[in-house]
This record gives sequence, C-alpha cells and structure tokens, in this order.
Amino acid sequence: MVHTCVVAGCRNRRTPGTTLSFYRFPRDPERKQRWIAAVNREGWVPNDGSRLCSSHFISGKQVKNPRSPDYVPSVFTAVPLSSKMKEPGALEVPDKQEAHVEAANALLFLQGQGRSTADDPCQEERTEEREQEAVGEESSSSSLSADEDDDSDEESVSDCKKGKFAQTSDVSVNFDDILKALKKENQTLRESVEKMSLSENSLRNDAEKVKFYTGLPNYFVLETVMWLLSPHMDRMRNMKLSKFQQLLMTLMRLRLDLRNQDLAYRFGVKVATVTRTVHQMINIMSSTLVPTAVFWPSRAELRKNLPAALCSSHPDCAVIIDCFTVPFEEPVSLGNQQQQQQRVLPSSQGVGSSYNVLKYLIGVAPQGVVTFVSRGVLGNASDKSLAEGCGFLCKLLPGDVVLATRDLDIGESVAARGALFKIAGNCQEETCGRPEGSPLADTDSETVNVQRHVERVISMVKKRYAMLTGPVESSFTTTSERTSNLSIFDKIVQVACALNNLCISAAPLE
Repeated sequence: MVHTCVVAGCRNRRTPGTTLSFYRFPRDPERKQRWIAAVNREGWVPNDGSRLCSSHFISGKQVKNPRSPDYVPSVFTAVPLSSKMKEPGALEVPDKQEAHVEAANALLFLQGQGRSTADDPCQEERTEEREQEAVGEESSSSSLSADEDDDSDEESVSDCKKGKFAQTSDVSVNFDDILKALKKENQTLRESVEKMSLSENSLRNDAEKVKFYTGLPNYFVLETVMWLLSPHMDRMRNMKLSKFQQLLMTLMRLRLDLRNQDLAYRFGVKVATVTRTVHQMINIMSSTLVPTAVFWPSRAELRKNLPAALCSSHPDCAVIIDCFTVPFEEPVSLGNQQQQQQRVLPSSQGVGSSYNVLKYLIGVAPQGVVTFVSRGVLGNASDKSLAEGCGFLCKLLPGDVVLATRDLDIGESVAARGALFKIAGNCQEETCGRPEGSPLADTDSETVNVQRHVERVISMVKKRYAMLTGPVESSFTTTSERTSNLSIFDKIVQVACALNNLCISAAPLE
C-alpha cells in the first residue's frame, strides 16, 4: 500500500526504494493528541491509514522517550521530495508553491510583519496563474498567440512569481531562528517541569525536598532504602508507576498523611491503584525494613554506648518503655468474645484510654533508637496486659534493667524473666535514710530526663510521619493477613519507627 504523509503541503509517499519512514499515529491518547495538534489541520482526525513521514522529526525518526524532542513531530517546513521520489505532476506544482507562500505569510504574521492576503497586489495574478496552469497544454499553446497586452500580463505574473520565491527564501532564514528559539524554550520548559515533578532526578540533588516528602535526611538514605526494597518489589505489577514512584508515594502517605485521592492526582493514577500500592509497599517494608532497622541490641553494645546519665545509676539498663496512643475514625471491629474480655480489664488512667484510640508499647534504647514496638490494642486495655501479650518480655535477659517513668504494673512479669523493673526516681530502696536535699533532687532530675527522653523519641516519630498522629482510617485497622495478628496500621507504626532509626541520631539521653 502506498502511504502519503498527512501534513499539509508534504507530498512524500512510500514508494519502492525510498529512504523515508512512515509512522502510524501513537495509541497513547495524550501523545496522539499532541501529534494531531502538531499537524495543525483544523477538524481533521487520523484514521488507521494515516501516516506521518520521518521528515518532520529533527533526527529523522520518531523517539518514544518523552524527554526527547522527537517524541512529538516538530519540523514542518516545506518538506522537499526525496531524490528517489516521483516527479510531481502539473497539478501538484501550484499547490506546492501555494503551500510555500502560506507558510511564509504565517511566519511573517507571527513576527508581527504579516499582512492580509487581500492587500497583496499579486493576489489576482496568482489566482489567474492557478486557473491557467490547470487548463493544461492547450491553454498554454493558445496563449502564445496573444497580443502585446497579454505579454505585459505575463511579465507581471512572472515578476510576481520571482518575488514570491524570493520572499520564501528570505523567510527560511527567519524560520531557522524561530526554530532555535522554540527549541531553547522547549528545553527550558522541560527543565522546569522536571524540577517540579516527583522524580528521581528532581530529588537527587535536593536534600530539603527529600526531607519534606519522605522524612529521610537526604537522597543517599532514600536510595539505600530503595536498594533494599527493590528485589522484593518485582512481583508488584504496576504499568504506570516505577519502583521509585511506588516507594515515594508510600513515604508521602506516611510523611504528609495525604489522602489517596490527593496522591492519585499527583501521580496521575486511579485511587484504587494508590490504595493497592500503599498496602503492598507497607507489607514489603514491614517484612524487609523493620527487621533490619528495629532490633534488640546486644548487652555489649548497650553498655558500650550507654549515655553518661545512666552509667552510674543504671549501668545494666536495657530499655526504657512507655505507651502512646493514636486515635482512629471508627471503632475497631472486634469479636464479641474479645470485646467482652477487654471490657473487664482494668483500664489505665492515662489520657485517651478509651475505645476510640489504639495503644502501643514502645521500647527505646538509652542511645535514642526504637528497639521494640508492640501491636496496637484498644485504649481501654491495661498496660500490664499489653506488655505481657505483645512479646516484649521475651526480649529480656537475666540481669537487664527496664526503666519507666511510671508504674506499668509489670514488675512481677519482668522479675519472672530474671530482669528488674525500675521506675526512674523511685526512692523506696535507694534513697531511704539519706539526708534531705540532693538525693531527692538527683532522682527528680533523673525522672525528668528519662521521661523527656521517651517523649522526645515518640514525638519525633510522630512529627516525622504525620500519619501516626491520627485519626486512623478504618481501612488501616483491619488485619492485613490471615496468618498475622498485625493490622496495616500496626505495620505502619513499625515502619515509621524503622525509618526514624535510619535518620541521624534520634534523641540521645542527656
């Protein structure tokens, strides 16, 4: 089949021996519309047989990379015929000349030098010329026997044609300048769009942007997390989002607590895609990142890096524990038996102890990193039931000291593991019989330091990842897997603590 280029004024055709390529219009709707706009034929819609020749691309061929200038055709000068093309017929010559003139007038008009064709003194001569050439050889032979007036008319037509071609050649130089300016403008716009976009290149050299969107201190840490998670993301089939975009979207969900509809607009995908991607990424990060960043350090490491504030008073301190709560939108759906059981448990007297919050037990090392995070329970559950049922006690070794700022009623449970539970500032054994003054002041100061230490770490995690401030959406409070008793939000809390540990020095004990 012989294909002809659809660009107005272009007569290139697919013939045997031609070196030109002819391309179908893209299937991608956005790119297809850009091609149609570039062709600039009012009211025209391409069909299956429409083709665009390679002469309209800067490099001579189309490029599927959106960053390339040949992603969309941009060369629309008068396209010369290939040396192997057939010679145009008599009827094609005036059309081609007219296309030259129309292109020249359009460029002059864009430069502010254009003028209406109604003011052209050669307009009537051009019209007569097209009519005469359309008649053929018979009319041309009869014109040879015309009188002197006809000769003068022919001279005026010839002069008009010369002026017409001279005008076209002059404008071609101006068109080159316009093309260079458009390329420069195009490059500037591409750089501006790239800078505003959420891509690897836009974040690579901008630490503040990385910190704002992900909570991580710089691109190196973000790249390290990407390297760690990438092998586990191969099973995630997402045609529109790259692996980096999937990770970035999840971190933005945790960091800024953006709703799924907002993220769908930002990344150009459907809400269902955002929901599925975030849930899958949280599961991957929970199984891969959390064991790497949230772990119980050895006793040797704890003693080696123990802050000076505890070296004399509690040299065997293994962890400092406390509880924090997160509100949620709707009551967690629990079985009747479990709900009845939790109602009879003694509730703690802290703020937010009710059915509309989730309670977590967090363990913080004296060095300022999170070493343990429990699963979430309803706020009315006692601290003792939470500590005994979350696996915290299994981490303790004989001789370990567990510090807290208040009584969590787990002294007997900790003692059963051979460890010792102490409340910072408790003077029942250590300060009895001492003179008033400095000992109590020292214990009060110690209590304040320990309390601030834990509160600072919890506050830092919540500040870095706003999703932990709540309220939690109901879709995140259901159990994510049948084989696990952790909900998606439980995993989110653990992932946030893991990411916080990757940042520089969380909050060392003073």
